Amino acid sequence: MKAARMHGYKQPLVLEEVPIPEIAADEALVRVKAAGMCRTDLQLIDGYFEKYAQMQFPLTPGHEIAGEIDRIGSLVPKSSGLSEGDQVVVVGGWGDGTCRHCQSGDTQICEHGRWPGFGPYGGYSEYVPVPVKYLIKVNGGGSLKPEELAPLTDAGLTPYRGIKKLRDAGALGPDRVVAVFGIGGLGTYAVQYARLLSGGATVVAFARNDEKLAIAKDYGADQAINITGKSVEDIRKELNRVAGRGQLDAVIDCAGAEDMIKLGFSLLAPGAHYSSVGLVGDRIDIPLFPFVAREYTYHGSFWGNYNDLSEVMALAEQGKIRHTLKVGQLDDVNEYIELLRGGNVVGRAVLTF
Repeated sequence: MKAARMHGYKQPLVLEEVPIPEIAADEALVRVKAAGMCRTDLQLIDGYFEKYAQMQFPLTPGHEIAGEIDRIGSLVPKSSGLSEGDQVVVVGGWGDGTCRHCQSGDTQICEHGRWPGFGPYGGYSEYVPVPVKYLIKVNGGGSLKPEELAPLTDAGLTPYRGIKKLRDAGALGPDRVVAVFGIGGLGTYAVQYARLLSGGATVVAFARNDEKLAIAKDYGADQAINITGKSVEDIRKELNRVAGRGQLDAVIDCAGAEDMIKLGFSLLAPGAHYSSVGLVGDRIDIPLFPFVAREYTYHGSFWGNYNDLSEVMALAEQGKIRHTLKVGQLDDVNEYIELLRGGNVVGRAVLTF
């Protein structure tokens, strides 16, 4: 099979022929039909995760995977409901199955877990072996395209879990203002979930790109604010003008840049909640006294679990999720990585096979 593999940090991926993987008895061989391209892939290539995890080269990136079952292991029970030819998406975050996080279903935060796209097998290849318990069958009669499905496994999943945390904490509802920071691959989905889950809150999108903000408005944001060149007080005044108040009750941060986090915390109302899912930066610096005295709550939210993705897939099957995509072929992988590096992708980049 053809695969785009990483042989070291800060190097172009190498397109090469490698053997089709064997599968264990409890696995399925998935023929990849589409692989989403995440900024995390770029960070992996550039060495962002080097201090957090030891990588073994060569590895195949690509953790947003949609495809079909090519072959299924001998010990997979019929009760799984899976069979050869089924259209599926791959749940990321494969836990060890024994820790308390795995037992409660949050395999994506298992300390001893593994992920497709961070080892020998990933979506930037024609086939990938997957434990069947991390496959979700697509119920759409083929109406959902692979290039639409693949991004839902991360870009469409991660902000969903982050907004669920805001909802479950009581941060959303009528007469509340919820902000979406960063309208990129994750943010285009976040504004849709904010509309679906916020219980009547006013949704305001914040970004530096007017084209992306226009998409946010089209996808459900009530208001959009371009923060380029503006002070906190300028932004507060504009927020007050468009939303009726200059403070935020909740933030879903799809950027994760230090300056955006500082801006967000400077705009929070007392008792507000902030949910971080973006990883553009690597540090945060916020003043402690207002954090304590105004009783802010800061939520870290990582990826999503099987149940979260099942809910996202149900929304997709009901036609409630829209997509902004830039679609290419596997041979375009290094060109698309450079587009990601330059911030020149509106929505999500996807490789198809």
